[in-house]
Amino acid sequence: MREKKQSLFKLTGLSLSAGVLGSALTLGITSYGDNTDVNPTAVESTSEETVDVDVSQMSTDSYLSTADIVADASDAIVGVVNMAIQNGPFQNSEDIVESGTGSGVIYKVTDDAAYIVTNNHVVEGASEIQLSLKNGKEVRAELVGADALTDIAVLKIEGDYDMTPLAFGDSEDIRAGEEVIAIGNPLGLDLSRTVTQGIISAKNRTISVSTSAGEWDLDVIQTDAAINPGNSGGALINSSGQLIGINSLKIASDDAEGLGFATPSNNVEELIEDITKDGKVNRPYLGVSVIGIDQVPAYYSQSPPEDVKEGVIIGSIDDMSAAAKAGLKKEDIIVSLEDQSVTSASDLRKYLYTNHKAGDKVAIKFYRDGEAQTIQVTLTDQSE
Repeated sequence: MREKKQSLFKLTGLSLSAGVLGSALTLGITSYGDNTDVNPTAVESTSEETVDVDVSQMSTDSYLSTADIVADASDAIVGVVNMAIQNGPFQNSEDIVESGTGSGVIYKVTDDAAYIVTNNHVVEGASEIQLSLKNGKEVRAELVGADALTDIAVLKIEGDYDMTPLAFGDSEDIRAGEEVIAIGNPLGLDLSRTVTQGIISAKNRTISVSTSAGEWDLDVIQTDAAINPGNSGGALINSSGQLIGINSLKIASDDAEGLGFATPSNNVEELIEDITKDGKVNRPYLGVSVIGIDQVPAYYSQSPPEDVKEGVIIGSIDDMSAAAKAGLKKEDIIVSLEDQSVTSASDLRKYLYTNHKAGDKVAIKFYRDGEAQTIQVTLTDQSE
């Protein structure tokens, strides 16, 4: 997978520069949205005898040894291979090659299918998705849906699979200092189901990341369990053997070590529900493209009043959108949504997506020609 915009945060998917594990590996990936997992720390691959433990029925008070947890959970950890069309002056446009690898977690098994959650950046841009199961079998997966902003994707494989899915734990119940286990496929499938152990370093972190759908403030769990390239989409598991997070990214810096991040399981469950239902996460649509007033190019004719230090200027507007119908225009300067100040495009997006849904009315305060105005906008669905 090619490198994207450089960032302190690196995704933990693994891209192969030559399509063969063992050839040159591209370990640096942009934050949030690539088919490769984070930065390297060699970890011993773990294989244990299976024990008769039903994770889905365990209470949070149950105690299992690390080996027991790994033995039981490993059945639900899969390798995810992104197969993409190979580009090049001498390549056949029909050639599909391995573009990147990551990890995934089987969270649901029915009589005729199994469902897997992984990171969007692991499968984004794939022409085909292959899964590697614990028994060594390789199967083709269907993309049920994905969400670039939160970096979550849902896959499906058809068939009768005799395996125990990994049960979700409550990520709200976790505490800093609790022991956790990460299982995934660092540096490719040759090191599949590698186990690392650590603690929860912090419960509620927010990290600004760049995604293929724009900037986003991602809510994450911080852990010092080693997260390596190829771990993206893998499991972060508590001491009761429950899934409490999907490993996504880490700090990529020579000055930092042991700073990995996972999307909390409670968030993942909600996202899975939306994605499974509609193939995407439905969010309200305002219909404007904005830029912070501190970044406004000189060719914009409007400038904010001297006492307005924060806000965003509308750079473009969808003529058929809720914003346009309510009367907003290009170069209007938005300073707040209801009582929430807006300082950036990320602020605006986060507030709308977190606090509102299609059909809601939102009071928007803005400046036009130096005069403050407020209008009510009825939000629509993104798909409308």
